[in-house]
Amino acid sequence: MDHSNTFQKYQSYKDSGVEWLNEVPESWELTRLGTRFFEKRTKVSDKDYAPLSVTKQGILPQLDSAAKTNDGDNRKLVKAGDFVINSRSDRKGSSGISSLDGSVSLINIVIEPIGINPIFCNYLFKSNGFIEEFYRNGHGIVADLWTTRYDEMKAIKIAIPSESEQTRIAHFLDRKTAQIDQAIAQKERLIALLKERRQILIHNAVTHGLDPNVKMKDSGVEWIGEVPEHWEVVPLTKFASRVDYRGNTPKKVDEGIFLITTKNLKEGKIDYEISKEYVEVNQYNSIMSRGLPQKGDLLFTMEAPLGMSAIIDNTEVAIAQRIIKLRFCKKSFNFEFANFSIQSEYFQKHLQKEATGSTAQGIKASKLHKLKLIKPPIKEQEEIAHHITILNYKIVNAIACKQAEIEKLKEYKATLINSAVTGKIIV
Repeated sequence: MDHSNTFQKYQSYKDSGVEWLNEVPESWELTRLGTRFFEKRTKVSDKDYAPLSVTKQGILPQLDSAAKTNDGDNRKLVKAGDFVINSRSDRKGSSGISSLDGSVSLINIVIEPIGINPIFCNYLFKSNGFIEEFYRNGHGIVADLWTTRYDEMKAIKIAIPSESEQTRIAHFLDRKTAQIDQAIAQKERLIALLKERRQILIHNAVTHGLDPNVKMKDSGVEWIGEVPEHWEVVPLTKFASRVDYRGNTPKKVDEGIFLITTKNLKEGKIDYEISKEYVEVNQYNSIMSRGLPQKGDLLFTMEAPLGMSAIIDNTEVAIAQRIIKLRFCKKSFNFEFANFSIQSEYFQKHLQKEATGSTAQGIKASKLHKLKLIKPPIKEQEEIAHHITILNYKIVNAIACKQAEIEKLKEYKATLINSAVTGKIIV
């Protein structure tokens, strides 16, 4: 994003000699990171200094649910005002100035700023340019095991303005990022309201139909309540044959047949972009020997996460474990209506009651018959599914627009921080 129309530039620039900084203001000091920071390696116990987590949101008290090690006596001391950064590339961007005294695991680098405004330092090291430069200076075999040591980090070239400029930049970015974060939060609240509206729409349509004057009756099922008097309540399995693909752990390959995993089932659809995994053709034949998919078949996750559903729209796919395939009798159930019913509040609430598991909730195949679906006449099912599809399309589009706006705000925020801390703009 170009800030030239909004902010002024410095009068003169000099070449930094490094790509991540490019040109920097003539008055800024070019130096190595190690000249302005002191590494701290004091070992302490988490019994004496409360454990801290190094996250993308900064340095936070460690949650009780966080994964613990048996090495609580072998940690690094952090004092308020220290900068902490995770050395591992799989934690890219996990860093920040600590406002607390505490302790962190040994994979983190703890450094104390010397003559640098801590807030300016925080923005500098959280900028995308520095994050990539920190990663580039590391070492390792593959990306996930790539590590940057302090000996490598201290050689990174940085550009430092005067202390008064640092303070001005820090205050400017505090103010601007707070405004951007507020705008993002407002859009996120709107997305939450749209999702809530979507759930209400689906629930009302699949439990009461489209006729507001229809006569109601007690469904006979406590967690469903009243339904139109000519509707039925039936077990999920009564009008659906099922195939359980659990137990297969296919070997993943770079090219082959697309493998639908639980990650790909999102808000009633198969999302082919969120996760891309493939299996070999030979494996596909083995996995799908239990039953090849047809268009209109319904996929349902049995765990991790539980209760996601989607309609198969492409038969050239393999199905991973933790997913079952349901094929509804066309004369009894419209598959789109069944999909919306599974996503509805009444079904999901009862599903959670039947679920078991302490860390990951799941449901046993032997309990599927306990799950109930409301069954209107097939013609009404088709009308209801059509009605929900149209309104759902509008809501999903509205959510997508808000999410795109949020991404643009995040990009603007990142660009603004990069521009300010490397002197591309005067603030």
